[in-house]
Amino acid sequence: MSDNAQTAGPRTALVIIDLQNDFLHPDGAYARGGDSNPPALLLPPRVATVARALKRAGGMVVASQFTLWPDAAGEPMVSPHLKALRPYLAKGDFAPGSWGQANVDELAGLTDITVSKVAYSAFFNTQLDWVLRRAGIDTVAVCGIVTNGGVASTVRDAHMRDYRTLVLADGCAAFGEERHRTSLADMRNVAEVTDCAAFIETLA
Repeated sequence: MSDNAQTAGPRTALVIIDLQNDFLHPDGAYARGGDSNPPALLLPPRVATVARALKRAGGMVVASQFTLWPDAAGEPMVSPHLKALRPYLAKGDFAPGSWGQANVDELAGLTDITVSKVAYSAFFNTQLDWVLRRAGIDTVAVCGIVTNGGVASTVRDAHMRDYRTLVLADGCAAFGEERHRTSLADMRNVAEVTDCAAFIETLA
């Protein structure tokens, strides 16, 4: 499935988008709100396998955490766009330092860096670009949720910053297979679309 078989290794970072308890855990905010994404529930062990392989090859593992920062009254500052899509989001959901904001257990001990983000892209208003450049990273492999949201926005921002950019197709999921496939096809304009097994094979 790979568009390109170039080698990946120590100058490569796996960027995991939003595999967090409030998104995926049955006790998390999305499940409490009645939103389920069955394909996304399959991602954590698959992505963890990739993370272990990349760390053995000397690469870096980065995870983003979508965060709803509280205002002075302790209420989450939710963008109007997100509030319209997810009206059930409430005080404490995705709160900084909370269980819900945390990455899922499968990623424990595997992430070198985490960044808190407030919008779709893991680059927007975070220190991700600074961290990657400081670490000598020139290639990013992006995975996580959702394919047409956080993943696609991060991929495009990585491309604009001149990283060699890969998308791990079976390491991503969306709310609907058609959205997932369409987004992957669209990202081929700016990234190399591959899968987890093929990416692992490129590690040197």
